[in-house]
Amino acid sequence: MKDNNNSRQVLLSVLGVAILVVAVVGVSFAAFSYSKTGTQVNTITTGTISMNYVEGDNAISLTNALPMTDEVGKALADTNQYFDFTVNANITGTTTINFAITAAKEVESTLPDTAVKVYLTDMDGTADEELLPPTKVSDLTPTTGSEPSGAQSGQFILHTDTFNATSSHDYRLRMWVADDYVVTGDSQSYKLRVNVYGAAAAQ
Repeated sequence: MKDNNNSRQVLLSVLGVAILVVAVVGVSFAAFSYSKTGTQVNTITTGTISMNYVEGDNAISLTNALPMTDEVGKALADTNQYFDFTVNANITGTTTINFAITAAKEVESTLPDTAVKVYLTDMDGTADEELLPPTKVSDLTPTTGSEPSGAQSGQFILHTDTFNATSSHDYRLRMWVADDYVVTGDSQSYKLRVNVYGAAAAQ
């Protein structure tokens, strides 16, 4: 009888262990295979961005230019005494564009940066709005390549701004020989190329 009881206890113990293993495996399987499909759709839609730089037909070309005062330089209005250009952006969505207007000196220039003044105005209104007062090129802030606009390094910053919506700006640049520069007997020249850079701000 004792052997039968021992056999029965062993059998019950084995069954108990087997049931326990099944229970553990069942719980583990249930936890591993759990899944739920969400009902909310999350969507990101980007806006459209475009930027344009349009140069006018005119360019500054002052031949045999002599030094002049700021008042005279600011009033230059004859053909080839100023440079007109337009910067515009088309934006849908909530994007912000950081942009910069820069000037790059041409290598064949022989006048020093201290001899030349530049003057930038915005012509969107009925009268020119001064954006950059008469400033020597040598006093302009140089670009470093880390500007928010993405401007290349080694240029001079004329103006920085942002676009938050579709809009357009008309600009006029004037350039003249500073009145404190002593002219030599040799012919000298100075050439600047206007560039525009723009980059979308981080959202």
